[in-house]
Amino acid sequence: MKHSFTDEHEQFREFVRKFMGANSDTTEVRRLMETDIGYDTDVWNNLSESLGLPGVHIPEEYGGQGFGPVELCIALEEMGRSLYCAPYFGSSVLATTAILNAGSTHDKEKLLPDLAAGKRIAALALAESRGQWDAAGIEMIATKTNGAYTLNGEKSFVLDGHSADFIVVVARQADSSGEDGITFFTVEGDAQGLDRRLLNTIDETRKLSVLRFNNVEATPLGTVGSGAQALQKTLVLSYVALANEMMGGAQKLLESALEYAQMRVQFGRAIGSFQSMKHKLADLLLDVELAKTTAYYAAESAEECAKDMTAVASMAKAYASDTYMKVAIACIQIHGGIGFTWENDTHLYFKRAKSSEVFLGGPALHREQLLQNWDK
Repeated sequence: MKHSFTDEHEQFREFVRKFMGANSDTTEVRRLMETDIGYDTDVWNNLSESLGLPGVHIPEEYGGQGFGPVELCIALEEMGRSLYCAPYFGSSVLATTAILNAGSTHDKEKLLPDLAAGKRIAALALAESRGQWDAAGIEMIATKTNGAYTLNGEKSFVLDGHSADFIVVVARQADSSGEDGITFFTVEGDAQGLDRRLLNTIDETRKLSVLRFNNVEATPLGTVGSGAQALQKTLVLSYVALANEMMGGAQKLLESALEYAQMRVQFGRAIGSFQSMKHKLADLLLDVELAKTTAYYAAESAEECAKDMTAVASMAKAYASDTYMKVAIACIQIHGGIGFTWENDTHLYFKRAKSSEVFLGGPALHREQLLQNWDK
C-alpha cells in the first residue's frame, strides 16, 4: 500500500479550506467558544447543504456522500487547521461511525439520513468517570424490565453531549459479563431522567459534557449484547480521524512560527536568519511531515480495511499527539513574550493540542496498544 492523494482529493481539500477560511477565522472561533452551544447553526447548515460534510462517509443509500475514511480525514485536517467550532467530530465521526458499525439496516435507515443532512446532531457517550476509552472501562448498566431497557449511571467527557438531539450510549446488560454484554443504545436528548451538564475544560473550542442517567428509557442499537466488535471498529476510525485533525492544527502552527520568524527582527536581523532558529524550524518541519505521513497512511489503511489498521491507528494517534504538543510549545517559544498573551492565537491551538492529546486516550496508551496489536 502506497499513500497518495488524487486530483479529486486535492480539489476537495481546496473546497473545504476555502469554506473554513471564510467561516472559521480566529475572531469567529473566539466568539463561538464563549457560547454554551459552541457553534453557529447557520454556518453548520451551510456546511451541510453546500459541502455535505456531515454525510461524507455515510453510504449513499442512507443519504450520505458515499466516500470513505480518506475524504473524511481530509475534511478533518482542514477543520483542525482552522479550529472549526462545530459538533462535527462528536456527531459526524463518533456517533455516526458507531451507528454504521453497530446499527441494523432499520437503525441506519431511521437515523443516518438526518445526520447526513445535518438536520440532527448526535453524540457518543462512552467514557465514564475514570476516563477510560475502551470496553473495559464501561460500567453503566442497562436493565431490561417488561421488554424495555433503562439506563443508570454516568458518562463523562461526552463531546457535544449537552446540545445533541440524541445520544448513542454504550452500556452493559445487567445479566451479562465481559465484552459480550456490551450494547449500543440511543437516547433522546430531552429524555426523562437524563441530566446534561457542560464541563469547564481547558479547550473551550471543544465542548465536553457529563451526562447522568436515572432510569432513562433507551432503545437498543443493533443486536443486544454483541457490541464489542462494533465499539472497537468505531474507536479505530476515530483514532485515525483525530490524528488527521491534529495534523491540520500542527501544520498551521508551523506556518505561523515560520511567518513570525521571518517578520520578527532582533539585532537588526530577522530571527529566522539565526542558525539556531533555522535548526529548530527544520526539526519541527521534519516532525510534522513524518506525523502527517503516518496519519495519511492510517487513513488509507482504514479505507482498505488493512490487516494492521488497528496498530496503525494507534501509532498515528500517538505520533500526532506528541507532534502537535511539541509544535505548539515551540510555537509559543518562537513568538516569545507575545506568545503567552491572550491576544495571540497560539494559545488557542496549544489548548486544542492538549485536549486532543488525551481525548480517546493519551500517547502512552496508544503506544501500548500499538505493541499489543502489531502482529495481529
